[in-house]
Amino acid sequence: MLRRLSSRKISSVAMFVLVICFTLVSVRSFGQSIMTSAPQLLTDPFLQLPTETSVRVVWFTEFAGINHSVTYGENFKQTVKASTTKLTRTREDQESRVANQTKDGEVYQKPVQREIWRHEGEVTGLTPDVRVNYRVTSVREDGESVNSDVFTLAATPKADTRLKILLTSDHQLKPMTAANLQKVVETIGRVDGVWFAGDLVNVSDRASEWFDDNSGGALFPGLQGRAKYDMTHNDVKTTYTGGQIIQHAPMFTCIGNHEVMGRFARTGSLNDEFDDTIPRAVAQRIYRDKSLIDNSFNTNTYEEIFSLPKSKDGGKKYYAVSFGNVRLVVLYATNMWRTPSLDRKRRGRYQEAEKDLNNTEDWGYGQVIYEPIAKGSKQYNWLEAELNSSEFKQAKYKVVMFHHPPHTLGDNIVPAYTEPVQIIERDGNNIKAVRYEYPKDADYIIRDVVPLLEAANVQLVFYGHSHLWNRFVSSSGMHFLETSNVGNTYGAAWGDRKREVPIGYQEDYVKLGDPNGLEPIVPTIAPLLGEDGKPMPYIASNYITVFSIFDTGTGTISSYRFDTRKPDSEVLKFDEFKLK
Repeated sequence: MLRRLSSRKISSVAMFVLVICFTLVSVRSFGQSIMTSAPQLLTDPFLQLPTETSVRVVWFTEFAGINHSVTYGENFKQTVKASTTKLTRTREDQESRVANQTKDGEVYQKPVQREIWRHEGEVTGLTPDVRVNYRVTSVREDGESVNSDVFTLAATPKADTRLKILLTSDHQLKPMTAANLQKVVETIGRVDGVWFAGDLVNVSDRASEWFDDNSGGALFPGLQGRAKYDMTHNDVKTTYTGGQIIQHAPMFTCIGNHEVMGRFARTGSLNDEFDDTIPRAVAQRIYRDKSLIDNSFNTNTYEEIFSLPKSKDGGKKYYAVSFGNVRLVVLYATNMWRTPSLDRKRRGRYQEAEKDLNNTEDWGYGQVIYEPIAKGSKQYNWLEAELNSSEFKQAKYKVVMFHHPPHTLGDNIVPAYTEPVQIIERDGNNIKAVRYEYPKDADYIIRDVVPLLEAANVQLVFYGHSHLWNRFVSSSGMHFLETSNVGNTYGAAWGDRKREVPIGYQEDYVKLGDPNGLEPIVPTIAPLLGEDGKPMPYIASNYITVFSIFDTGTGTISSYRFDTRKPDSEVLKFDEFKLK
């Protein structure tokens, strides 16, 4: 009898353990919805690729599901089924801030695949300028479903529709991003579109940076009003949620250096993988018949996440689109950021690390340019054809967006945007040093692209990269705007603050001002004052955040600032200019 009872107890314990094990196996990793809890959406839906009669609705989940759909229109009587694809390279690693990991290596010791599914439904039969309610539904494998909240969508606007377009860039989980986007909505209300000049996240293959970094600053939560980012000044904590923006407004993006990943899985962390880019020609020589994508650099995750207009030659990487009375031309103009430091232990923009001199596979090859844009290149020829197209010529406003600055007070404009010239110093058969020069007169953007834009009467060139606000205007009246101050600014080369440039190199690298010869414009309404009491032609602050709005009805671009140290203060318009 005692043995029977013991057997029964053992069986009960075994069954209990099995149930616990099943539950543990079911428990979601990275916040994934699981069979033992209600399903969740990883993002709200957001709008992509509008046409005159349609728009795409995109969202993400951590389950494949059995049905995903968009319902829309009066009483949600219309439904369209969504297509589903799985992201191929999204991972987490020891430096992720996701779920229970708040310190390096707490949960993950190396890159681990994170399974995420993308859903896209195309809503058709739309009338321009008529907004329609919509929501999305995802049904999990066990039949449990989840609905989004209700948002609004619309086709691409008519040419005579007055639009307010948010100009932004370089979010990268920076400290002021959620505050910035929250103030956009509080100040402007619903915007009609978002133009994003690159550097959406820091490490493109790290999934949590897009979806749910536990610091509260991931990309989609900020742009969808679901962020929870705490800022504390004088012991007063303020939580910012971002703004509900892209659920209602399509976003057009360009590739920045942080959308590019390096050699796949060759290093121990995703940060190292991001830093591990080399030129395609070098990869071809070193790896011969192996994948060039895996062994040089790639934008796979960026391209898998977004539905964007496509060009015949550049696909999603560079394209043009008409939006209202604007023709927006998006270029792929970015290079690998490397440190300007001349510490011989470090691989940088001007040199290779001393430890790597005899191992060419570990060289960085300077600030690698990812896509040719010099005169005669495929992208240049495409741009030349686009600037001569009827769609471009007939547009009231002609805007070009890319990531790398043609004019800025920021540090990242030096050296020139050109292929590094490699100089190898030898002592017999031994390599003593590998250095890189960047001839200023060979700057592809200034020498080749800008004259093309001037000749085509482009009114605005919009870009990012240096994490500050400043603007310029050329002698022909073409405006240049950088409005990317959301925290972690790198400062401005102005006054006593000089860029870090090498001494003793052949090229003369510019320490102060705009290396390409334009004077910065002092804000027209309420400039900040420097320590000398004089108006400053820039904002480079880790406390004051800036955003800009393009009003296509008046052709006016207005810039606003908000001091996060004073959470109850007003948002202040500090600059405004008008396109011809």
